[in-house]
Amino acid sequence: MASWDAIVIGAGFAGLSAAVSLAERGARVLVLEARPGLGGRATAFVDPETGETVDNGQHVLFGCYHETFRFLRTLGTDTLVEIHDDLEIEFVERDGRRSRLRAAKLPPPWHLVGALARWSALSFGDRVAALRLGRVMRRAQADLRAERPFSAAEPDETVETWLGRHGQTPRLVELLWEPLAVAALNQPIATAAAPPFVRVLAQMFGGTRRDAAIALPRVPLDALYAKPAAEWLAARGSEVHANALARIVCEGKRIGHVAWREGTVTAPAVVCAVPWHGLARVLDPVPASMVDIVARAASLGSSPIVTVNLWLDRAVTDVPFVGLPARTMQWVFDKRQAFGTDASHLSLVSSGAEAIVARSNAELTELALSEVHEALPPARQARLLRATVVREKKATFSLAPGEPSRPATRTPVAGLWLAGDWIDTGLPATIESAVVSGYRAAAAVEHPSSDGSGAEMEPASGGLNPAI
Repeated sequence: MASWDAIVIGAGFAGLSAAVSLAERGARVLVLEARPGLGGRATAFVDPETGETVDNGQHVLFGCYHETFRFLRTLGTDTLVEIHDDLEIEFVERDGRRSRLRAAKLPPPWHLVGALARWSALSFGDRVAALRLGRVMRRAQADLRAERPFSAAEPDETVETWLGRHGQTPRLVELLWEPLAVAALNQPIATAAAPPFVRVLAQMFGGTRRDAAIALPRVPLDALYAKPAAEWLAARGSEVHANALARIVCEGKRIGHVAWREGTVTAPAVVCAVPWHGLARVLDPVPASMVDIVARAASLGSSPIVTVNLWLDRAVTDVPFVGLPARTMQWVFDKRQAFGTDASHLSLVSSGAEAIVARSNAELTELALSEVHEALPPARQARLLRATVVREKKATFSLAPGEPSRPATRTPVAGLWLAGDWIDTGLPATIESAVVSGYRAAAAVEHPSSDGSGAEMEPASGGLNPAI
């Protein structure tokens, strides 16, 4: 039987980044993924009709995803992401007006101020309202640098309330803040809590100019990180298995063993990187010391994402993506430009899609096609060749005020650590949150007296072998 230094349950961004970080420290890691493919909620599949590899949803990175780019650099795939040095977004309003928000050639945060000052879609009053957030954002950036709770937003206020409290105009909310908030938080602004959104803004506009830039993978997600991570780990003596449903068996306050299709396996450290709604199913049984953690995880609400893929017989846009404010589908991405192929494949995304997730595939396709026709006139002459609909009903956990608190990396069970975008990273349910949690879990495994974020905690056993 192979000897493992650590076992990771789950092979999404959180699990694979934890495994890679552990392997970088010299550990032999066994990664077990219950699904047939790697990637978790950020994966890809082969469309049976076109033969094209399709992401299960359009995943966007931002320049401020520092840990994500660090992870990709380790795998050698960071060059497969198209990123520009500045924020630049094209919008098409319901009446057909097109405009482009482009960062000014100024240092942060003045690059955003300049962008808003030059944005033709805004009136003078809208620009003045946007400037009111300047002092608030400076306070949020100071809190972020000091690693303290955000004083710029109340825990029980929604994004909508927060924007109203700071005098943001309806037009500014519709064109900029709402699309950005819904994309980052995957919930309507009337539902999502303000503090995570304020943190996103502080990270995007408080660092370098590149931090606000939008980055798009030029390959499917499985080729960006899932398969490369498995190959990277295999080259260093670790193993990654799909179709490997696992159960973590605890003995009192300690890890006993992990059971999977090939029997039982033990390791001094186990990182559980499953979604919040899967935690109870993995623990067998739930240890008494973790009943509260599991109950809070099970009580977390969720929010869906719907993605409609349209294949057309011709190109209909000359930009990689377009914002569609005040519509059901908030963004349209041209996969042809992202992947450098001749196929005209559009991916339309509706975040916080509770209102439409139950609609039929035909209804969702008709909705997406009508909004493409409305926003992109060349699409009206194009012929639809194929359409697919992807529903991720539990795409992200809820960020509504009053939701249960998110758990820390460290658990009361010796040798057991948690990872996932839903762990208390301070970030919303993003790829960056998942990778941050994976790195924290790996650091905590190596230094059990820490939670992985640098904070010292009570001593606990269950770290890596001393020789590693």
